[in-house]
Amino acid sequence: MTVLEIIQRSTEFLQEKGVDSPRLQIELMLTQVLKLPRLKLYLNFERTLSEAELAQLREMVKRRAGREPLQHILGSTSFCGLEIKCSRAALIPRPETELLAERAWQFLSTLNAQPSTVLDLGTGTGCIAIAVAVHTPNARVHAVDLSDDALTLAKENAAKHNVATRIEFVQGDMFAALHPGTRFDLIASNPPYIALDEVKSLQPEVRDFDPMLALDGGADGLEFHRRIAREAPAFLKTGGKLMLEFADGQAEKVKKVFFAENWVVDEIVADYSARERILIARHGE
Repeated sequence: MTVLEIIQRSTEFLQEKGVDSPRLQIELMLTQVLKLPRLKLYLNFERTLSEAELAQLREMVKRRAGREPLQHILGSTSFCGLEIKCSRAALIPRPETELLAERAWQFLSTLNAQPSTVLDLGTGTGCIAIAVAVHTPNARVHAVDLSDDALTLAKENAAKHNVATRIEFVQGDMFAALHPGTRFDLIASNPPYIALDEVKSLQPEVRDFDPMLALDGGADGLEFHRRIAREAPAFLKTGGKLMLEFADGQAEKVKKVFFAENWVVDEIVADYSARERILIARHGE
């Protein structure tokens, strides 16, 4: 079979299985199998795949048809231009979370603190902590997660990008994992924010492959936001900022949660789809 025949047949097959952007998906799988940039596929439409290449591709297409995320099949995703390894151990980094990381390193660049200190709560793959460390060479980052498997993955990603010595990975339940009296210039988090009764309606790629620990935000999706609003002030330096992500439609409820704990909301940032997604706040003195 040629590259073009495979693209055409696999696109149709994946479309029948309900996979979004099926042609893009098969092209990205082909780039990995053939070790070619995607644009060069178009110059190799008549290339015939070997039996070994076909066998590898068939297995990948089968997995994708079963709604396994492409990022798991390929083994990684891009986050702020960095290759981040992905697995079932942690939530796959989303494009909207890139905005959170960007705002984080932009804020840190305005500080005179040497070094600046950052807390990433629920680090997962480590994507936020790593992006901040890469873009803010003077930053010292603490990255906390309840899952040992997620921390193992995050440490591997940090080593890949040569920032492992500037990130302290800590296993534990959010602020309880930290020494009392530890304070940060910035606290960033992409906490679980899916309401429990909404989990079953998520896309199979999320519902069946992302860890429930990273999805379940309690009855209304705001359980962790309440904890952060209540507990974060004791760990934030004077003049420090809190930045965290929330779900589409939660903006007003999230603001009320933080107002109730004497936070001043500086900004609500919209994502690439113009949906309110990120809260930036400071605690009232």
